Amino acid sequence: MGVPLPTLQWYKDAISISRLQNPRYKVLASGGLRIQKLRPEDSGIFQCFASNEGGEIQTHTYLDVTNIAPVFTQRPVDTTVTDGMTAILRCEVSGAPKPAITWKRENHILASGSVRIPRFMLLESGGLQIAPVFIQDAGNYTCYAANTEGSLNASATLTVWNRTSIVHPPEDHVVIKGTTATLHCGATHDPRVSLRYVWKKDNVALTPSSTSRIVVEKDGSLLISQTWSGDIGDYSCEIVSEGGNDSRMARLEVIELPHSPQNLLVSPNSSHSHAVVLSWVRPFDGNSPILYYIVELSENNSPWKVHLSNVGPEMTGVTVSGLTPARTYQFRVCAVNEVGRGQYSAETSRLMLPEEPPSAPPKNIVASGRTNQSIMVQWQPPPETEHNGVLRGYILRYRLAGLPGEYQQRNITSPEVNYCLVTDLIIWTQYEIQVAAYNGAGLGVFSRAVTEYTLQGVPTAPPQNVQTEAVNSTTIQFLWNPPPQQFINGINQGYKLLAWPADAPEAVTVVTIAPDFHGVHHGHITNLKKFTAYFTSVLCFTTPGDGPPSTPQLVWTQEDKPGAVGHLSFTEILDTSLKVSWQEPLEKNGIITGYQISWEVYGRNDSRLTHTLNSTTHEYKIQGLSSLTTYTIDVAAVTAVGTGLVTSSTISSGVPPDLPGAPSNLVISNISPRSATLQFRPGYDGKTSISRWIVEGQVGAIGDEEEWVTLYEEENEPDAQMLEIPNLTPYTHYRFRMKQVNIVGPSPYSPSSRVIQTLQAPPDVAPTSVTVRTASETSLRLRWVPLPDSQYNGNPESVGYRIKYWRSDLQSSAVAQVVSDRLEREFTIEELEEWMEYELQMQAFNAVGAGPWSEVVRGRTRESVPSAAPENVSAEAVSSTQILLTWTSVPEQDQNGLILGYKILFRAKDLDPEPRSHIVRGNHTQSALLAGLRKFVLYELQVLAFTRIGNGVPSTPLILERTKDDAPGPPVRLVFPEVRLTSVRIVWQPPEEPNGIILGYQIAYRLASSSPHTFTTVEVGATVRQFTATDLAPESAYIFRLSAKTRQGWGEPLEATVITTEKRERPAPPRELLVPQAEVTARSLRLQWVPGSDGASPIRYFTMQVRELPRGEWQTYSSSISHEATACVVDRLRPFTSYKLRLKATNDIGDSDFSSETEAVTTLQDVPGEPPGSVSATPHTTSSVLIQWQHGG
Repeated sequence: MGVPLPTLQWYKDAISISRLQNPRYKVLASGGLRIQKLRPEDSGIFQCFASNEGGEIQTHTYLDVTNIAPVFTQRPVDTTVTDGMTAILRCEVSGAPKPAITWKRENHILASGSVRIPRFMLLESGGLQIAPVFIQDAGNYTCYAANTEGSLNASATLTVWNRTSIVHPPEDHVVIKGTTATLHCGATHDPRVSLRYVWKKDNVALTPSSTSRIVVEKDGSLLISQTWSGDIGDYSCEIVSEGGNDSRMARLEVIELPHSPQNLLVSPNSSHSHAVVLSWVRPFDGNSPILYYIVELSENNSPWKVHLSNVGPEMTGVTVSGLTPARTYQFRVCAVNEVGRGQYSAETSRLMLPEEPPSAPPKNIVASGRTNQSIMVQWQPPPETEHNGVLRGYILRYRLAGLPGEYQQRNITSPEVNYCLVTDLIIWTQYEIQVAAYNGAGLGVFSRAVTEYTLQGVPTAPPQNVQTEAVNSTTIQFLWNPPPQQFINGINQGYKLLAWPADAPEAVTVVTIAPDFHGVHHGHITNLKKFTAYFTSVLCFTTPGDGPPSTPQLVWTQEDKPGAVGHLSFTEILDTSLKVSWQEPLEKNGIITGYQISWEVYGRNDSRLTHTLNSTTHEYKIQGLSSLTTYTIDVAAVTAVGTGLVTSSTISSGVPPDLPGAPSNLVISNISPRSATLQFRPGYDGKTSISRWIVEGQVGAIGDEEEWVTLYEEENEPDAQMLEIPNLTPYTHYRFRMKQVNIVGPSPYSPSSRVIQTLQAPPDVAPTSVTVRTASETSLRLRWVPLPDSQYNGNPESVGYRIKYWRSDLQSSAVAQVVSDRLEREFTIEELEEWMEYELQMQAFNAVGAGPWSEVVRGRTRESVPSAAPENVSAEAVSSTQILLTWTSVPEQDQNGLILGYKILFRAKDLDPEPRSHIVRGNHTQSALLAGLRKFVLYELQVLAFTRIGNGVPSTPLILERTKDDAPGPPVRLVFPEVRLTSVRIVWQPPEEPNGIILGYQIAYRLASSSPHTFTTVEVGATVRQFTATDLAPESAYIFRLSAKTRQGWGEPLEATVITTEKRERPAPPRELLVPQAEVTARSLRLQWVPGSDGASPIRYFTMQVRELPRGEWQTYSSSISHEATACVVDRLRPFTSYKLRLKATNDIGDSDFSSETEAVTTLQDVPGEPPGSVSATPHTTSSVLIQWQHGG
């Protein structure tokens, strides 16, 4: 109570009730305090304070709660924990006395005041602590509380989550600059919990945004694209989750291509002329150790080639050897690390090595004897890498093989000439020959010596110690020694013995003797004239011909018995004497020393008297004869050898002889083709012996008015009654008559015999005037004079001619042809071989046989084209643009004429529509170097020979040879079909000249305004044809360089400019197309133009089309004319032909329309490309020939 009314405040244990905020405590309106549902913890001191403006009082009391049934002050609640952690299930109970707490799970006591199980512990507060928690601990737990006043329980569910942990932690990673780095952070966790990944770099959290190049993937992986050096550092991955936290750390290194070496210098090597010294400054290694350096060189402005591919990383200089003198070189160096090959250094200035003499000899030296005093030498140049300068020519030196003499030299002053005919040599002598090339620095190495003989010549000395003597009246013996061996000049084929009468030097008798290599040679000439003065000589001969004869020696053949005296006659015939006269023998056969005359009574040898007369006596008067007695008188000449043939006659003394009477009773028998037997009865002898019988006949034409001719005479057969008539003509009608002759004269003719016909016989003679002329390439025309009727020797119907012919160069059997018409005068022999010499003979034949062969005549068929190809054709690529072909001659039998040269037909397989040809003039060169070929292209090659008539057969099969590879040409048709503000897509086609197998492409690009050495470079595979460059600056000009790569290195780049804009259109067509007349030739012209608008997109290339007038179609000449060109030479045109041309441009958007056509342009006339072919000349009239040909190319 109080005034004013006091305010009351309750405190429990000095704490304001209002602060306790216990809902069971309530201050009543009367000022009292009511506590509902007492609990043991309600025990304590309670104070009541009353206060007003007048003051303050207080009172207190102690409340002691003693016996109360258990009451939960905090019931167990469902609890979730992570595997391995500690779980606490709370259970707080009040009551008096203090309740006992027991925890159960599925009726199993886990903890109580008296029970303890490992991992389960009863807390003072009544809660249950499980440490550590296992997955299998999940379940329902019940808390039981009991005291004397009662009991109660409550349950809660324990959920155990799998623990969150990193199972795929990030690993230390090295990536290449510009690529994407991925750091993994793979974790295992309970699917009922969510994870949060926190990445830190160098302990600073990363905050990726949606446009950032740093992205955290859903699986926690960290992706860093377009990596650069700023991304290097230590990265940690932290995982935050209700299932636990985990973290791991890894390091990221970013590497890049090494930078280009700097300050590259080149200097000559003082100790080696074929080497230079390079030095450079070590570049930044791109955060990856340099593995090695690559040194490339460009020789004589050729594409770059790798020369040293593995220079140690510690090196900053190297000696580059193996260079070729007299060539210019540039060098560049790049470093290679794990990433790849860096940019090349700046190129060195061009350095030329001094010229040196060639370091290798010419190749394939071939020598062949051409004549007996010349040798043809052929060779091929040294390998090009060994020229060491510009070849100026060759020195050929030669000397006698095996002898120490000095060399003779020939200077071939042109490097294009690869042969030399060495003349003025010694006949049939072996030479050793060497060839060396020279250039401005001097003479190179001589080749290995080749040996060759000059051809055989004729001997230049006669046989020695020639001795000749007559061994009898008709034979001379020769003895001699060979000429000295060095004068034979070839292979001794034998000797010729010569003898000719002193008074008739043209009547030479020749006997050939085979060589005898043992001792003195000897030989004989027989059948000479008796007792005749002969000049004799001996010569040696070789295959080419005869040597000089030895000095003529005069030799007489020995004497022999003389022949019969001539013209024996009788005069002054008296009873006891008569005069005998005669003349000298025609065949004296020696010196006539006298004459021997003998006589005897006819038939009485015992009466024979002989008288010898001197050589000047040619008549003798025989006396003391008996009157009217028949005597036989013999006369013979005498030489030192003896008495010659006797001439005999009979005569009666005292009775002057009369003319004889005519024979009679002629009977013909034993008729043969050439003879008949004539039997007769002799007529009156005229009182002296018959000295000669004369037979006459009518031949062929028989009749009283026909002519009689003398057929046969028989002498010194006075008692003959039968004569054999020789030398008749076969198959001829004859009628005979005869008369007999004594020393007075002839008798009258006998009566005629019957008419006979001789039998048939083969013809006696061959056709005459046999000639042969060329008719064609495969035929000869043979002409002759037919046999006259009188020489048929048989039935005319059976008479014909047989022709045989054979090749002069072969010992083959002859081929025969028969001409049945006896009156035929010519015959054409067909199916012969071209340009071949044939020998021909002909004979006549009839029903019983053939006559003799005519003299051999020779004829050659007309030239034709070779019917076979050169043999042993081979090809070898010697460089990327050159192929060396070699071959051997067309077989001689197939040459069909004089080989004027060879043609090489070559065609780039699948590229050239028609083969091209390369002509090698002459038959002495059997190799050719094809130059200017396409690189790394498969060529089809053939070789043919040609004659005056035309081309022969090309060699088969086709020779396939590929030129060597080289650095490629630039890619073509580079366009940018898609251009955006920050990206462009580039599309290209492979190089038109790949020059090898394309291994890949390199795209390099930079801002046109940036430094020339700041290219971004990307390499792609060989099958890639497009590339998209991103992160470009908008509305900016970029320079793109595209190059291809082969085994030989990177080729020349194709460069193009593109602007990152979206305002582009197709180009306008070129305009003002013009072909200046001064630029028109027979096979080419030059087109010039003014480019049209590029449509805000650079022109990439032009396409030109050509149309041949009047009716030709438009043909694309080229679709890769440079975008920078304003003129182009059009070649491969036809002479004297009209053309029109048109042009279109192409940019990244597409093609322009074609330009307006040019006016018609006519190429100039040209001389024919080839001579007329198949030229032939045939007789036309007696004073003209007909010439025919076919058009050349």
